Amino acid sequence: MSKRLTASLIACALGWLPTMADAHFQELIPSADIVGEQGPRDIRLDLAFTHPMEQGPVMEMAPPMRFGVMAGGKTRDLKPTLAAAKRGDKTVFGAGFSLDQPGDYVFFVEPAPYWEKAEGKWIIHYTKVVVDFAGGGGWDKPVGLPVEIEPLVRPYGLWTGNLFRGIVRRNGKALPFAEIEVEWRNDGSVKAPSDPFITQVIKADASGQFAYAMPRAGWWGFAALVESDMPAKSPAGKPAKTELGGLIWVRAQDMK
Repeated sequence: MSKRLTASLIACALGWLPTMADAHFQELIPSADIVGEQGPRDIRLDLAFTHPMEQGPVMEMAPPMRFGVMAGGKTRDLKPTLAAAKRGDKTVFGAGFSLDQPGDYVFFVEPAPYWEKAEGKWIIHYTKVVVDFAGGGGWDKPVGLPVEIEPLVRPYGLWTGNLFRGIVRRNGKALPFAEIEVEWRNDGSVKAPSDPFITQVIKADASGQFAYAMPRAGWWGFAALVESDMPAKSPAGKPAKTELGGLIWVRAQDMK
């Protein structure tokens, strides 16, 4: 458990903070975001529920409700390809996939609801990532998730420092002034100087659009967060809230 998480839990217990400040991110990370016509067409996708900038802790994942890919106007169910694994003592998932036709492949996951006891709420983060095969189109096509980020910039082939832009949509409609949390998937090379540097927080404008310049190479997660209007109960049977997230993962690369 990170020192920050421990401090947050102590603060919550003493009543200093109403909720934990740690940002949860559903990871859906492919082994490659661009696949050429020459060479291997097989990729691997790794799924974990964690705090990417802090490199943990990893939360226990139940089998996802849905896992699939949209390509060429068709959606395929990939849930049978998922295999559970352990990262420490927590369950994560992985899957292999072979790209068979040129085009853009939009992988997505609907995880099972996760009960965050410290915050007293359920968390469901609908997550997607785009893998390009031989320069195909389709990267901007919506999957149709309840909360989803529609990219306004092609979400691959991006240099470090490029401006990533998107629209937050809820049930297909643009969501004004949505809050978006942004984290870099830390490879261990960066230590945040203080808590506000761990999770960047931005807001969409009146049309649901947002922008963020990625300052470092690697994977960046963008999480648009909203509260569900559906009633829910905690495992103890008490009224509880549900946080819905629309996530997209984007990779930046250094110009060399």
